[in-house]
Amino acid sequence: MAGRPLAPNPAGAHFLRDRRLIAQLANAGGARTGQLVFDLGAGSGAITAALAATGARVIAVERDPKLAARLRRRFDQEPQVRVVEADLRTIPLPGRDFLVVASPPFSLTTAVFRRLLGDPDVPLAGAELILQWEAARWLTRPRPRDAETAWWTCRYQIRLARAVSRASFTPPPRVGAAWVSVRPRSLRASPRGQRRLRAILAAAYRRSGTRADLAIPGYRRLLLRAGIDPAAPVAAVTADQWHRLAVLLGGETTGLS
Repeated sequence: MAGRPLAPNPAGAHFLRDRRLIAQLANAGGARTGQLVFDLGAGSGAITAALAATGARVIAVERDPKLAARLRRRFDQEPQVRVVEADLRTIPLPGRDFLVVASPPFSLTTAVFRRLLGDPDVPLAGAELILQWEAARWLTRPRPRDAETAWWTCRYQIRLARAVSRASFTPPPRVGAAWVSVRPRSLRASPRGQRRLRAILAAAYRRSGTRADLAIPGYRRLLLRAGIDPAAPVAAVTADQWHRLAVLLGGETTGLS
């Protein structure tokens, strides 16, 4: 009813209902026959159904028991769909490449990114996600806001595809939304390079606010090669520059100076 206050929704669950957008998400994600795809926070199964139509093997993750039961009934005759009643923050992830196409609860955005991008051993091949607008903005800024975001964005390109109307959901959220695409960068550092980069990021952001945030002993030469001024504030360094440093760290075999 027009003018009626929105019902409280503390979990941040807003179910995507825009069929055209859902089809675009499934196509953009690269889902195809046999591809393993996760729908995190599957809700009523709208995205799951679109993914299943591509022939992909779909893991529909839903924490709410009632919604999970409905999903099992809906996809009972579709063997390529598996419904898992679990928390997306703790569900085990596969050891081989997989995709994610999902509209997770807005309140779990950080948890989703920690789960998918935090561990370098997680073989995420790409993701198409519907997120709260402000979260999408800070995740896609050229300059990461903290060490954790820098760790994600130096290894994955996170792109804001477009804004998403509140009318695309039921119930409509109080805030704007956006479609965000996540892709592995073409050149990722070796495990050794990633460990070294993570240590650099932790040190640099811990020193944030000093006159030489990046003047970390032993790394001056590689910082310069990556196009990073060691005397610059850490807030000035872009995700692309962190990525170049990751690549250099992965290929570095001699002592640092």
